[in-house]
Parts: sequence; structure tokens; C-alpha cells
Amino acid sequence: MSASPTSQNWLTTRRDRTSSALDRCFAEGLTGHTVVSRDRKRVTLQDGTTATEFVSCSYLGLESHPALSQAVVEAVGRFGVHLSSSRNRMRPSYLPELEELLGRVYPGATPCVFTSTSNVHLGVLPLLASGSLPSYPVQGGPHLFVDRTAHASMQVLRGIFEQFGPVDRFRSDDPASVEESLRRAAGAGRTPVLLVDGVGSMDGLVPVQDLARRTASAGGYLYVDDAHGISIDGAAGCGYAFDALGGKLPYNVVLAGSLSKGFGGSGGFLLVASGEDVAVVRKLANPLVFGHSVMVPMMAANVAAARIHLSPEITELQRALWANAARLDGLTGGKLSNAGLRTPVRGAVFGSEEEGLRTVRRFKERGVIMLPAFYPTVAQGRSLLRFALSALHSEEDLTLLADTLEESGHYGSGQEPDARD
Repeated sequence: MSASPTSQNWLTTRRDRTSSALDRCFAEGLTGHTVVSRDRKRVTLQDGTTATEFVSCSYLGLESHPALSQAVVEAVGRFGVHLSSSRNRMRPSYLPELEELLGRVYPGATPCVFTSTSNVHLGVLPLLASGSLPSYPVQGGPHLFVDRTAHASMQVLRGIFEQFGPVDRFRSDDPASVEESLRRAAGAGRTPVLLVDGVGSMDGLVPVQDLARRTASAGGYLYVDDAHGISIDGAAGCGYAFDALGGKLPYNVVLAGSLSKGFGGSGGFLLVASGEDVAVVRKLANPLVFGHSVMVPMMAANVAAARIHLSPEITELQRALWANAARLDGLTGGKLSNAGLRTPVRGAVFGSEEEGLRTVRRFKERGVIMLPAFYPTVAQGRSLLRFALSALHSEEDLTLLADTLEESGHYGSGQEPDARD
């Protein structure tokens, strides 16, 4: 018997719990900004005003690097704007070059480039769960456990995962929750597969090294989405997770990364143990088989960004980013979420949506824009202003942010309860 159109499900529950706060932000011009030009972190908006932005996730500022811009111009001259074909049928020369360079950034791992990190999840997780990847055999069927704070692009696939085995949620920051999940899978004779972020898009760092060890002991696998951690740390900008794992990919870990954030370009990529795994992905991952590849100009930009990652410049940019993070933490007295952590994301937590809205308005008046978040991104009834830090922010930018927060009154860094139920 089919469900009634009005029956409750996760999406209708989310819809019914969501307030009008974000709609009000759009209506008042507090988010959804249309940018007509920019100079470093200063943007000109469609209404003619200018603002300092803490929105872009290009944490090292590579999205405006001259080498990437020049690569785009040259690519357009050679190819036009697109080569409209799946990578299995026709691909620009930049694609194999990029994957070779990524192999140098991630020694011992085999990369495969996708159009987005979300498409990595959609294409690869069913293959992992079904035991189709040669280096990751599944015994007795999988039991997938999705971290309660994992990115929405993984959460939304839970219905697909259920085609292969049980799906439950767990807390990566709670060792008891991790151990209970692994015991449940073992008790049913299934292979545990844990799905987590590396650097949280809003809050925290996931202990990937510990989770890799625990899942290995249980005969299971760890799948890490480190979209926000790529480039910001580690040798050659390998990122938070790969660096935390000792600069190598453990045999039981699959890693997904982004080329669209700290990396400076566009797209996503997969890291697996061997070329045999990638051969299966190229044949069976739906986004690769039935979708086009990254637009040619952005593929050229990715190649230019990869070369920067393999140069001393990446270390200089990382140092500038972390110096800015430390400076802002000092200016705000450590009250922002993630203060002191090796993540470029900082947040001001407010006890109500109205408090958050008032503060966003004050920031807009002061010429600062950021990401205002409400349920379902954060807990119902609360609000969070997310500030994405960059190596390009000036001391004046950070002082303006801190002074405006100080004028806004009470805010905190309290741990956010999960908002994705």
C-alpha cells in the first residue's frame, strides 16, 4: 500500500520545523548576495555597495590566483568553454594531467576526478556498499553508519544505502557510540562502514585517525568527506584528513575531497587504494558513466592549482591562513566556535533566531557579509553566523568582524546539537 501524500517523512518533518528566518534574510538582502566584482576579500554588490566577505570557502585565496586565471584564458582559446562528453568517451588533456598531479599530492593513493564531491558520494558509496571495489571486500553484507554531523550530501543518500543493508546513525565524537555501532555490525556478521566528514562544514574536526584504527580492528571501512579540509593543511596541501592519517591512505579508508574550496578550482575527487578500484568506478559510477566531466576552463584551473600545491607557495598560503585564524581567535577572546582548532571555519552561536537576525543586520550595516544559518543547518530555534576565513583577509578585516560581534552583545561557541533528524 503506497504512503499517503501527506504522511510524515524526514523531508516533511524538516519542512514543518523550518521557520521563515532564512526567507527574511533573503528578503532583507542579508544573504543570497549578487556580486558584480571583487578585489581580494572586498566585493561590490549589485546594489552598488561594497562589503568584506567571509562567505567564500576558497580558504587560501587560490580562486583569484593569476596562474589559475591565465590557465582558464588559455583553455578557452584551445577548447572553447566545454567538451560536452562523459570522461569515458572524450576528455580534455587536462584530466589525466590533473589526476597525475593529484597522485603526487597523495602518494600511494589512486585519484579519480568527479564534477563535485556530492557526485563522488553518489557514484562511489553504492559501489563500496555492494562490495564492488576490489580493495574493499564486504563480508556478510554492509552495515552503514552515518555520522550525525556528516554533510547533507551523504545524509540524503540513506535511502539508497538501504538497498544494500541496514543504515543507522552514530556520533563520531562519542567513543561509546562508535564501539556500539561496530559491535552491532559484528553481531550480525556484517561489515561496518562508517561515513564521516573530516573538517566539519559548520563545527569541529572528526578524529579520523582513531576511527580508521577502530574500523580496521572490526574488519570495516571508513569513508571520509574532507571537502573543507583539502589544501588547508599538510604536505603539498593534502588536507586535514590525509595528514591526520599519517600522509598515507590506510587500506580500509576511502577519501573524498573537493577541488572547489581550498583547492581553488572546481569539482571533486576520490582517493582509493588501487587502479583496479578506479577502473570499476569509471565503469559503474553513475555520475561518471552518464554525466559530463568538469568544464574545460575549470579543469585547466585545477591543473594550475595542483601545480601550486606542489610548490613552496602552498606552505606560505597555509601559514597566512592559520595566522589569520589565530588573530581572530585572539580578537574574539576564543568565544567563536572552533576557536583554536585547525579549521578555517568560525561561528558565532546565538540562542534564538531573532538574535542572529539582528546581528546579521548589524554586520550588513558595517559592510560585512557572512553565512547566516538556521534550522535545519543548526538546532531548531537557534542561529549561527558562519565566518569562512582566508589567507587573503587583512588585519583590518578581522578587526572589523570582531568589533561588530562585540557590539552585538551575547554570543557563544556552544556545541550545536544535531539538526539533521
